[in-house]
Amino acid sequence: MAVWALGINHTTAPLDLRGRFAFAIEQIEPTLKALRSALHRQPEAALISTCNRTEIYCACEQPQVQPTLDWLAQSGGVSADLLRAHSYTLQDGHAARHAFRVASGLDSMVLGEPQILGQIKDAVRAAEAAGSLGSTLSQMFQRSFAVAKEVRTSTEIGAHSISMAAAAVRLAGQLFEDLGQVKVLFVGAGEMIDLCATHFAAKNPKSMAIANRTLSRGEELACKFGAEVMRLGELPERLHEFDAVVSCTASTLPIIGLGAVERALKRRRHRPMFMVDLAVPRDIEIEVKELEDVYLYTVDDLAGVVQTAQANRQAAVAQAEAIVDAGVQNFLHWLEQRATVPLIQQLNAQADEWRAAEIARARKLLARGEDVDAVLEALSRGITQKMLHGAMAELRAGDLAARERASTAVQHFFLRKER
Repeated sequence: MAVWALGINHTTAPLDLRGRFAFAIEQIEPTLKALRSALHRQPEAALISTCNRTEIYCACEQPQVQPTLDWLAQSGGVSADLLRAHSYTLQDGHAARHAFRVASGLDSMVLGEPQILGQIKDAVRAAEAAGSLGSTLSQMFQRSFAVAKEVRTSTEIGAHSISMAAAAVRLAGQLFEDLGQVKVLFVGAGEMIDLCATHFAAKNPKSMAIANRTLSRGEELACKFGAEVMRLGELPERLHEFDAVVSCTASTLPIIGLGAVERALKRRRHRPMFMVDLAVPRDIEIEVKELEDVYLYTVDDLAGVVQTAQANRQAAVAQAEAIVDAGVQNFLHWLEQRATVPLIQQLNAQADEWRAAEIARARKLLARGEDVDAVLEALSRGITQKMLHGAMAELRAGDLAARERASTAVQHFFLRKER
């Protein structure tokens, strides 16, 4: 069974290209069905899509790396050459090692961050719902979860990490002297916004507001932090009220445009605005970054902030990599064993057929009143002869070299002493 992975991430592709291949969780099931229909023999498939990466994992009797890349390029509306230049392809053990490292937080922008594990589990559930997760990928991901758990419990891989949310607060603190006088607007109500709001709330800002497309979800998050809730439609008229804006939605198009920010700055009399766009694709138009009084940071801009305390983590990284390597070797051993499953099934079926035939013969003899001991003797002799017939034939047939190979095999399988 061949396993392959194709992906782009924050180290290989710019944000706008990643945005073309961003899939919301509800899009994964139909996307996987479309992918499998486009490939030969409908391989097992799973799709992981976060703000930092989009990865496809597949398993089939024969690898189909190029067709997978062609399909993904077409789905994102780019050429296969462009995608190839910014993507990575991995097969078999390398694909498994990558999946284990991703699940363990070793391949994240924030080393050791825990959110990725939950995102992979969501992706696996979506693949199960799509009917695209077979025994091979299921086994690989379940083992990746076990490895990730061991990494987190046995090492300090995440002890010195700085989250994206903490990085946003740190950057805001560099712009504003007193965060206690800052009004903060959060756009969206997902997990990342929840984390950011938690970090900002710890600094006791002057006020916090949540703007979300679904008002009920926004109200739920706002109650948690004692924040105001507002609809997305109110943004253009109220944007000027806020000193800091943190946005992370699943929108496929920017929801904060250049014009809206320009009008907000004018009403603010050009007092500076701090903006963080954690969405992929972008929530805030890229042109906003050129405005003189706006300090806009994207997920990629935060990379330098979160990659701190590397020296403190090297021992933990080495320990985590060793755990990953052991997990990969165990998975590959399982994969190799799976290759013999059809042969094992055939052997069991043949043995059952012989056994059934001899039992049927013995029952007939017993029904005719034959001696029980004689019937049992014939039963055991019949099964033994059937099992040894093939080996005996090989020892008598063929040339000398063939007979020597058969002799070695027979000794190995039939003449081993019990230890």
